Amino acid sequence: MIRGLRRETMTVSLVIPKEIAPGEKRVALVPDTVGIYVKAGIEVRVESGAGESSYYTDRDYAAKGAKMIPDHKSALSNADIVLKVQPPTPEEVGMMKAGTIVIGHMSPTKALDSAAKMRDQKVTAFAMELVPRITRAQVMDALSSQANIAGYEAVLIGAEISPKYFPMLTTAAGTVRPAKVLILGAGVAGLQAIATAKRLGAMVTAYDVRRVVGDQVRSLGAKFLELQINAEGSGGYARELTPEEKAEEQKMVSKAVAESDVVITTANVPGKKAPRLIAKETVAMMKPGSVVVDLAAESGGNCELTKPGERVVVNSVTIDGPLNLPSRLPFHASQLYSKNIQAFLELLLSKDGKLTTTFTDEILAASMLVSNGEVKYAPTRDLLAGGAK
Repeated sequence: MIRGLRRETMTVSLVIPKEIAPGEKRVALVPDTVGIYVKAGIEVRVESGAGESSYYTDRDYAAKGAKMIPDHKSALSNADIVLKVQPPTPEEVGMMKAGTIVIGHMSPTKALDSAAKMRDQKVTAFAMELVPRITRAQVMDALSSQANIAGYEAVLIGAEISPKYFPMLTTAAGTVRPAKVLILGAGVAGLQAIATAKRLGAMVTAYDVRRVVGDQVRSLGAKFLELQINAEGSGGYARELTPEEKAEEQKMVSKAVAESDVVITTANVPGKKAPRLIAKETVAMMKPGSVVVDLAAESGGNCELTKPGERVVVNSVTIDGPLNLPSRLPFHASQLYSKNIQAFLELLLSKDGKLTTTFTDEILAASMLVSNGEVKYAPTRDLLAGGAK
């Protein structure tokens, strides 16, 4: 049972539709989590094929008690709660009844057509990106769970592209020195990238404008680049640097980039264009065969020469701008995201098994994008009011 909910009062219907965004292989709930809700008396409806790309079969879901739905429209039209990975499209929102609750990534400053449609359709939407970074919400932090996967995958991409071994090898033919890997940004993705590169045997250096993460970097066996700037911001993110700080940072970072074999950039400021860390002039200083893997490609890129979704070669330097890295490891990405969603749902179900209608919990209030015909998240509301739609 879930938080003491009484089975006989359960009338909530959860729906897991198949993701239709190009390249998206994850699913919002995995079968084991579905089974928890079914045992609690909640009807769980899963669109046929929803878990196929993440290697969870219809048979797996049915075995846990899910009701399988053959098509997209039928899955969405009578749901109380729709659980998504990617933002619903305006067409998907049009299939939902008024009052439906949608939970998932909402891209609140980008998917404005969807936000406007949810407003007009009087759908309530919660954005997993907006879950506050407070202790109580850690288990719901989908940004962190998915960034962890992205950091791991980024190192594998760098190792694949690089013409050099990562570890040091001593053989009869001579000694091969370890590759030099530089991680820019030591958040969740960066720390996982550091740990993965170290496991592969590379010499790892990391940089972050937040001095407080230096101990975490060093605890993983990496060198931390020191710069006398403290840009600790709110919510565990870095604040934006001043022009003077940016110039000082750029000088130190450029030197470190030029000396590295593989550079992985992970710096993002939520809701804003990614900070520029590697200028084209810096790329020109890099050694032939060097690699840049830019995890900020979706928000403009940390490297000036990054092309989102593409792998380009400039002056014998390969620059990769991967998109949606967690979807490349959909089995475990879905498993972790499912746990995030499960924890979030606990806030929406009252002790008598009904949906809450007040949304007064601080986590619900902070993550609410749209409700009852009104856009609640100010940046989205301002963009729509300014004619961005």
